[in-house]
Amino acid sequence: MAQLDIHSGTLVADASETERADFIRRTYLHLGGAIMAFVGVESLLIQSGVAESFVHLLQGSKWMWLIVMGMFMGVSYIANNWAHSAISKEMQYAGLGLFVVAEAIVFMPLIYIALRYAPDILGHAALLTLLLAAGITFTAFSTRKNFSFLGPILNIGGLVAIGVIAASILFGFTLGLVFSGIMVVFAAASVLYSTSNIIHEYHTEQHVAASLSLFSSVGLMFWYILQFLMSLSGND
Repeated sequence: MAQLDIHSGTLVADASETERADFIRRTYLHLGGAIMAFVGVESLLIQSGVAESFVHLLQGSKWMWLIVMGMFMGVSYIANNWAHSAISKEMQYAGLGLFVVAEAIVFMPLIYIALRYAPDILGHAALLTLLLAAGITFTAFSTRKNFSFLGPILNIGGLVAIGVIAASILFGFTLGLVFSGIMVVFAAASVLYSTSNIIHEYHTEQHVAASLSLFSSVGLMFWYILQFLMSLSGND
């Protein structure tokens, strides 16, 4: 989970209503920009043929997915640190941009397969993700409850999930519908945690880091909703 920089701005919970509203507005504007950038990069990768080549590369060796996962985790760590940088805004934006590109690369195989075999499901997954994220956001903002207690639970759950995914790659078993369903719930909790942090834990100058955290959680939700729908349709 995100590590907050205590040296940047006023804690959102202690800020004035105007400062708090401005921070939230900037955070969600940057989230929208990150999503648009993700769609643009993903479209470019698919239309250029990179996605197809990448899928063939992954199919050639079971170790490739482990390498990709390891690289993504490393890049995510770097991007998160950059996004929380107190050195410069440029470094923060570089972190967000780096994460968007890394996320687009990791999503390539799944989106390519979905477009090829079940294009309608892609739109349904995007809509369900939007509706679920909107509902969670409404819950967090209307209750104003601090869900920071979810942090340790999500950290442990994330490690367990990574272990299960790695084992499935190494031993060649399919995770299936149940795992995807569990991970949708996990991702929903992650969105709730990230949204709660926007209200209670971040500082007023950390809108770039906050948007990265939200983008990561929403992306995780979209991934597993898409996986769940593809499993239901028999296209996993």
